[in-house]
Amino acid sequence: MSEDILINITPQETRVAVILQGAVQELHIERTLSRGMAGNIYLGKVVRVLPGMQSAFIDIGLERAAFLHVADIWEARAHDNDTQIPIERLLYDGQALTVQVIKDPIGTKGARLSTQISIAGRMLVYLPQDAHIGISQRIENEAEREALREKVQRLMQPGETGGFIIRTMAEDASDADLAADVEYLRKTWSTITELAKSRPAPSLLYQDLNLAQRVLRDFVSDETSAIQVDSRENFQMLQQFGNTFTPSVLPRLAHYTGERPLFDLYGVEEEIERALGRRVDLKSGGYLIVDQTEAMTTIDVNTGSFVTGRNFDDTIFKTNLEAAHAIARQLRLRNLGGIIILDFIDMENADHRQAVLAELNKAIARDRTKISVSGFSALGLVETTRKRTRESLAHILCEPCPACQGKGQVKTARTVCYEILRELLREARQFNPREFRILASQVVVDMFLEEESQHLAMLGDFIGKPISLQVETVYHQEQYDIILM
Repeated sequence: MSEDILINITPQETRVAVILQGAVQELHIERTLSRGMAGNIYLGKVVRVLPGMQSAFIDIGLERAAFLHVADIWEARAHDNDTQIPIERLLYDGQALTVQVIKDPIGTKGARLSTQISIAGRMLVYLPQDAHIGISQRIENEAEREALREKVQRLMQPGETGGFIIRTMAEDASDADLAADVEYLRKTWSTITELAKSRPAPSLLYQDLNLAQRVLRDFVSDETSAIQVDSRENFQMLQQFGNTFTPSVLPRLAHYTGERPLFDLYGVEEEIERALGRRVDLKSGGYLIVDQTEAMTTIDVNTGSFVTGRNFDDTIFKTNLEAAHAIARQLRLRNLGGIIILDFIDMENADHRQAVLAELNKAIARDRTKISVSGFSALGLVETTRKRTRESLAHILCEPCPACQGKGQVKTARTVCYEILRELLREARQFNPREFRILASQVVVDMFLEEESQHLAMLGDFIGKPISLQVETVYHQEQYDIILM
C-alpha cells in the first residue's frame, strides 16, 4: 500500500498529514511560537533535589522547572544494573547538568528529562554514553541484522565510549552512507560537549529538527510514494536538507503548485474537525465515543444502527472488528497518549474476543509510537498504553470551554434561576437597597418571565423589594450578577 505525505507550511505553523488509500492516518502540527522540545538537549541547573521522591527539579530556561527521576539518570545505573544509586548521592542544588527532554510539558506538568543522551541521524541513533549496538525490531531478517551490526562495528573507533541504534532506514544503506551518518553524529555530539563547557546554565545546547525536516528523516518509508510541500521557499530548504541527509528521499519530494489548498484537496481540513469531536462514525452504522481526560482516555464502542448479521452476536463481532481498525487510526490521528481504556461491546464467545484483540494488534502495528495492549480484563475492558511525548491534537488546537470549564455540560436555565433566587434571599438579609436587578443571559431571563415568574414574584413580595431583569447578551448560560440599586 502506497502512502502520500502532505506538508502544509505557513509562517505560524507547519502541518503534516499522512494519507493511506485516500484516508488520513496521521496528523502532526508544530507551531512556531510553541515548538515541541522533545529531543532538545540543555545545560540545566539543579533547582531542588527531592530524596523522598527520588527526583529533582531542573531549570532549563522554561516557565516551569523540568522533572528528572532517578530512573532517567544514566549514572544511577551505569556501573551496576542491579543496584540503583540514590539521587541525593548524584545531584546537588545548583549543579550544572546536561539533560535531554524526553517528554514535552503537558498540561500542568513540566518537561520530563533524562541524562541519557540520544541523537538521531538518518540511519542511526547515537548513544554517546552507551557502547552498545542495537537494531530496530522492524528489521526482522536475522542475517540482515547481523550484517548491519558488523558494518557499524567496523565504523566504531578503538576505545569508543558511545554506541548506536540502527534504524529501519539503514536496511539498504551502503558503507559510505553509514560512515557519513556516524561522522555527522559524532560531530554533533562534539559541538554539544564544547557548548556545555562554555555556556552558562540554563542554556539550549542542541535543538531537534523542525517538523518538516523530521518528515524526511523519520516518516518516509518504502511505502511512501510522494511528499508534497505547498511552500516554494520551504520546498527548496527541504531539498537542501535532503541533499545532505536523505538523498534517497529527494525523487519523491515535490512542490505542490495547485490553486486549491493542499489540505482541502485531500479532505484533511474536514478530517481535523472530525478528529476534535467525541463521536466517530463507522461505515457499518456503529460508532465510537472518545473521551479524553487528564488521567486517561476512554473509547466506547456502540453498534448504533448496524443490525446486519446472522444473529446479534455476529453483529457485535463485526462491529468490534471494524472498531479495532478505527481505534488504531484515531490514536494516531488524535495523538492520544498515556492510559487508554477500550470498551468493546461485550462478547461472550472467547474466540471472538481473541480475534478482535488480534485485529487490534494488527492495526496498531503501523503506529510509529510505542503501544502496549493487554488482553480483556474481568470487566471486558482492554487496557492499552501509548507513549506520550507531545500534546494531543485536541490540546494543541483547543482549550476548555469558558461556559462549562471543560465539563462538557452546563447547568440548565432552571437550575441557574434557582441559584439566583437563593442568592437574592442572602443579599436581602444583609443589605437594604431600593431595588435588586438581575443581569443574566437571554435564556435565564426568559425562564424568569415565563415558567419561573410566579416564584420570582413570591420572593419579591417576601423580601419587600422590587426585582428587575436585564439581559446581558455576552453572558453565557451559567453567568449572572445581582446589582443593588
